[in-house]
Amino acid sequence: MIRRAVLLGMTAVLLAGCTAKTPASDATYYLVRHAEKTTDKSDPSLTQQGQKRAKDLAQKLSKAPLTAIYSSDYVRTRDTAAPTATAKDLKVVIYDPRDLDGFAKELLDQKGHILIIGHSNTTPQLSALLGGPEGTPIVEATEYDRLYILKRKGTDVSGRIERYGDKS
Repeated sequence: MIRRAVLLGMTAVLLAGCTAKTPASDATYYLVRHAEKTTDKSDPSLTQQGQKRAKDLAQKLSKAPLTAIYSSDYVRTRDTAAPTATAKDLKVVIYDPRDLDGFAKELLDQKGHILIIGHSNTTPQLSALLGGPEGTPIVEATEYDRLYILKRKGTDVSGRIERYGDKS
């Protein structure tokens, strides 16, 4: 009788383990803050330097087999994503930067090579939520060249921070 109870208990534990949600296997995330923006008050666009940086990002990721591109719904982030989306023939998917926890969970369920365009106050936090480095705070006024590259194999994540384009 005890043996049967133990066996049933072990079976239940094994079945619970099989139904637990685990991240999709293998993904690479590329996270950047939007490129240089104008000083317009409401929803600024990119400066000429920002437009160049957006093209530099497309060049930097030209060999990456991107499967998705995400951007918050602001002119500066969508415009940063546009050259890469055009080069890769991908649609830019809008996400809500106010729900980074939910967005991170959504990303962890995906596989492939994914570019995310965010902001100085969301990009480091999203990297940390995905299991990568947060790094030092992004300098709001001047830092636009930071590129987080996170590689996930199952549940293991490794990450690094690189620079791209002209030094900001």
